[in-house]
Amino acid sequence: MTEQVLAEQRIRQNTEVTLHFALRLENGDTVDSTFDKDPATFKVGDGNLLPGFEAALFGFKAGDKRTLTIQPENAFGQPNPQNVQIIPRSQFKDMELSPGLLVIFNDAANTELPGVVKVFDNEQVTIDFNHPLAGKTLTFDVEIINVKSL
Repeated sequence: MTEQVLAEQRIRQNTEVTLHFALRLENGDTVDSTFDKDPATFKVGDGNLLPGFEAALFGFKAGDKRTLTIQPENAFGQPNPQNVQIIPRSQFKDMELSPGLLVIFNDAANTELPGVVKVFDNEQVTIDFNHPLAGKTLTFDVEIINVKSL
């Protein structure tokens, strides 16, 4: 009887989930995947998975395989124009810049802030601090390996 109950344990608050996942863009490019390595384990609500991804998994049980579409609002949000900053070129002395280059900045609290070079000239550099997946609809392939209560 106990084995039957364990087999039916479903993802909800206060569960630990082990799963394989693949995160893909609409064009099919894979952003991240565990299918070719060890599965991932997380506790629901621990912050390792975005709330929109967690919510999409609620009710699944071990053995379930699904492909989910996650809209930007439930993933990395929409790009915020205020997160695009123009910085004087002089801040990038001796740095070879190119569009798409990832540059790490430190804020006042010394927290690392990644930004992507959008455009630049001899006077200024436009940096986008939005998450690279902001505004993207994502496909989330999941295979639930195990679900246990905490």
